[in-house]
Amino acid sequence: MAIVGAIAIPHPPLRMSGPDRKFQTAFWDIMTDVRAPAITSTAPEGATVNEARVAVVIEDEEDIRSLLSAVLTQAGFTVHGAGDGEAGLELVREHSPLVTTLDVNMPGMDGFETAKRIRALSTTYIVMLSARTEEIDALQGLEAGADDYVAKPFRPRELRARIDAMLRRPRHHLATPPAVPASEPIAPVGWLEHQGVRLNPGTRIVTVDGADLDLTRSEFDILADLLGSGRRVRAKTDLAMMLRGEQYTGVEFISDSDARAIEVHVANLRRKLGESPASPRWIETVRGVGYRLTA
Repeated sequence: MAIVGAIAIPHPPLRMSGPDRKFQTAFWDIMTDVRAPAITSTAPEGATVNEARVAVVIEDEEDIRSLLSAVLTQAGFTVHGAGDGEAGLELVREHSPLVTTLDVNMPGMDGFETAKRIRALSTTYIVMLSARTEEIDALQGLEAGADDYVAKPFRPRELRARIDAMLRRPRHHLATPPAVPASEPIAPVGWLEHQGVRLNPGTRIVTVDGADLDLTRSEFDILADLLGSGRRVRAKTDLAMMLRGEQYTGVEFISDSDARAIEVHVANLRRKLGESPASPRWIETVRGVGYRLTA
């Protein structure tokens, strides 16, 4: 029996083995540490993140789903759980959650495909959870639309800290932006070009040697930022803040996971462009700092 705050939660039977058993054990070993009340922080627009604190947990293993639900409940969320991707999608449609946790390895529709479908209909923050820790797995998760990729096993307080950090970031809304008044005509935006790559910020079209290139929102924004900066070095901190819609002034906190996310986005961008980091045609790495266009 674990006492979490004022809630008594019985230990579920340990039916798992391998990474999932380690994950479950790590949770229950320190569940008694998760006692703090939900943190009330302020969103960029001035609203508290406690407004509509709803979470959806999509996890096929019942024991882990219960553990995640307990942690999120203690963080002040109303939690809805689903055992597969299809059911999870319906919960996202029904409840419009602020946060969604998503397992990668599920029967039927896996976590990557589920994330893509969630992202098409919702701006919920997606935290992808998996015992798979290879770089390609994190890359696929972020490409699919996840905001964070967390390896199992991990501690509940780490999960809560990551979620609180996400809630301090502005969300990108799916709604169509308001029309510009007729008295303020939109100035045409030209193409940005570099060695065969052409990008139009207005139409969000990218071509490489005349062929269309399909990029995610983050990949497009990073490429546009680099093309607009020319040979000026763009630090990972600058790029991370740019994706948040903010400007880095030197006082903001950029976590290791934020910097790692930029590395994964750039690696994926390079893969789609078809260039080698060892002999780049477009994006040059400035070791220990960030990236810039090649000469």
